[in-house]
Amino acid sequence: MTTSPSAHPHAVPTRMPIPTTVWMLGLVSLLMDISSEMINALLPLYLAGGLGASALAIGFIEGLSVAIATVTKFLSGVLSDISRRAKPLAVLGYGLGALSRLIFPWAINLDQIVLAKAMDRVGKGIRGTPRDAIVAAVSPPEIRGASFGLRKSLDTVGGFVGPLVAVGAMILLAGDIQSVFWMAAIPAALCMIVLIFFVKEPAENCSMKRGSFRLADAFRLNRAVWGVIGMASLIMLARFSEAFVLLKALEAGFSPAWVPLSLVIMHAAYGLTAFPMGRLSDRIGTSGLLLWSLGFLVAAHLTLACATTAWLYVFGTVLWGLHMGFSQGLLGAMIAGATPDHLKGSAFGTFNLVTGVVVLVGNTLAGWLWHSTGSATPFLVGAGLSIVAMLGIASGRHVIQKP
Repeated sequence: MTTSPSAHPHAVPTRMPIPTTVWMLGLVSLLMDISSEMINALLPLYLAGGLGASALAIGFIEGLSVAIATVTKFLSGVLSDISRRAKPLAVLGYGLGALSRLIFPWAINLDQIVLAKAMDRVGKGIRGTPRDAIVAAVSPPEIRGASFGLRKSLDTVGGFVGPLVAVGAMILLAGDIQSVFWMAAIPAALCMIVLIFFVKEPAENCSMKRGSFRLADAFRLNRAVWGVIGMASLIMLARFSEAFVLLKALEAGFSPAWVPLSLVIMHAAYGLTAFPMGRLSDRIGTSGLLLWSLGFLVAAHLTLACATTAWLYVFGTVLWGLHMGFSQGLLGAMIAGATPDHLKGSAFGTFNLVTGVVVLVGNTLAGWLWHSTGSATPFLVGAGLSIVAMLGIASGRHVIQKP
């Protein structure tokens, strides 16, 4: 007796291939993330050592970068819905990020670093929403979690390779951070080649009726979308910038040349879990996985708060990476699953806007706590906020829908 496919609804995601467009966007993310992490892995050390910036200043710069990105993320989502064209916005966003790579090597003061970070973050803000909208458009609902998880995993491979390249370059170049910044322009240029020539925007994005969009609809998202945004905001408040994790490495006994290895370890744990967790979420839903992710974050915060040895610090970064892998791909899939097709761009933009403001607050608070009371305090506060987020998700499972 032959069983129809509908009798086994969970068998479809395992057989359906991930669309080529998702793979190409994953490669684009991988290359840009190699470039970004070559810079991000060394920038806190360059700010603190080369430019004499305090932890408060570093936290503010990181937060300001997020604030700039949030505005552009929202606007790019609305523009994507109006124009029905996502790829041109993605090209603009990745192009600005690539151009910013030419500023970092010349920067000799905080103002120039802020300018380069601002350009990079504007680019990130523009590209994130249309990129996610393309992934959602080309991915059938049955494999949406897997598609977002795959893109995140490839992005995280870049987060693994970038710091590794930075470590090798620092050793070969005798600690010349500015030369490493120059090298970061190479993968950024390759990223633009792949995006322009190999990423195909789905035809339906261009053929949808323009009359179906109203600007006011961007502010009238349904309860399920706002439930996801609320849960994500709790998570983002509990997790501050990785710049503070990098600074903690110095206290754990790492020399500056080896500090980027902490990102290698973190992104290895992240990348190895994001895709399988995305696939698992297609089968079992998301709320349980988010609770696990916050459990890892609590453990990471507590471990890093008292990390005075290299091994304890490494264990904390692994836990941080597991938190990222269990949570990041899920949020995008949840937004996509809860939003009507004609408002996906606006939904992603609103999601990024709200959570970005929360990250700005969290980064600034972490920098102030580090500067005022020492490096352990931000991690202890982060652990407490993570527990609050767990309680919020556990009590609000009814608003978290399976994508």
